[in-house]
Amino acid sequence: MLSAEENALLTEVGPGTPMGEFMRAYWIPALLSSELPHPDCDPVRVMLLGERLIAFRDSAGRVGLIQNHCPHRGASLFYGRNEAGGLRCVYHGWKFDVAGRCLDMPNEPPESDFKHKLRARAYPCVERGGVVWAYLGRAEPPPLPDLPANQLPEGEAEVWAVQHACNWLQALEGDVDTSHLGFLHLGSLMPEEVTPDTFLYWSVADRAPRYEVVDTEYGLTYGAWRPAGPGRRYWRVAQFLFPFYSQAPAGILGQHVGTHALVPMDDHHTLRIMMHQRQAERRPIQGRSERLPSVHTELLPNTSDWYGRFVPRANGENDYLLDRKVQRQGLTYSGIWDVRVQDNMVTESMGPIYDRTAEHLAVSDVAVIRMRRRLLQAVRAFAAGRPAPGVDHPEWYRVAAGGVVLAEGEKWLTYAEAAGRRLGASAATTSPERG
Repeated sequence: MLSAEENALLTEVGPGTPMGEFMRAYWIPALLSSELPHPDCDPVRVMLLGERLIAFRDSAGRVGLIQNHCPHRGASLFYGRNEAGGLRCVYHGWKFDVAGRCLDMPNEPPESDFKHKLRARAYPCVERGGVVWAYLGRAEPPPLPDLPANQLPEGEAEVWAVQHACNWLQALEGDVDTSHLGFLHLGSLMPEEVTPDTFLYWSVADRAPRYEVVDTEYGLTYGAWRPAGPGRRYWRVAQFLFPFYSQAPAGILGQHVGTHALVPMDDHHTLRIMMHQRQAERRPIQGRSERLPSVHTELLPNTSDWYGRFVPRANGENDYLLDRKVQRQGLTYSGIWDVRVQDNMVTESMGPIYDRTAEHLAVSDVAVIRMRRRLLQAVRAFAAGRPAPGVDHPEWYRVAAGGVVLAEGEKWLTYAEAAGRRLGASAATTSPERG
């Protein structure tokens, strides 16, 4: 159980908050490259760490992320003209480039040099693997993290996004909580309905995994095991990486390349950006059942609203399209078919920011407890002047997750570390970037 002070420290991300400043030390996945499809396309409203920003792609294809309010008289630059290498405010014609430099002040006398003295607040952006990364921190940005899922060759990467109408930590804790798999997602499946001796079979045959959690330089890793026949254990190995990345134990350890970023839009909204290897994501699940939940979330069309990006069609306003008949018949445990919507439903039902002072944690929550501890340690250390973990060590992000069957006594961590090294070696060390 957290204190009220600790709960606020972990969840509040606006400018000037300890967690918000901590996150600004890292490169942040801000939007998808596909949201800015071509040079001089329409600008996009982006809410990031409680700050309202405008994203645009200039005539040369470079991406800018600039303050919402024009530094002249405060009109929103969302309504600006994206033209000739900059974003021009329609109020008085002042134009700014992707670095925030003022290129033109057409309502000022020709002899005025004021434009050379003025800059809009703008943040450096780099594109890699279909993701626009933004840096909101120190003057000299660090390298991008070496996430294997964001260093895939062109054509192999697949990225998409979905919004959570709740605090970022709730969504992240849902990823770290592995025991909910056997209930929320697979609760309607019985062992006799799936192929024996498969990952799926062991997951539903024993819904109470045992945990081993290890603190790491980049965050933490954990293995959750279930019996897999005489003398064997099925391990689900997962990762948490600072400040908000998760790698779920999908597929075979080291073969499924995927990372999720739980990016805080503000205290009450989160954008989940998912980076995966296309081929790996399409592999069939071992022991697949026709009643496994769907993984294809239907989204509403994006709007220009601050919260109008990647909203699921099934959401809190329509009770997530809950079907009580399906629930009663046991076709799905929750009455909801889609995995991502199931997750949204439970985390959003906690409220915009869950009051963790009222919870009662059990043995199965050990990974969540340790992740919170790691975050509290890192944020407090950063506020005291220590470096944010991993910011200057992109190689720490070369880690792997997934399932593996081992003999009793074999060390799951040894296998996980070896799988991470293989992924790191196979990832491109200089992936194409645009900035």
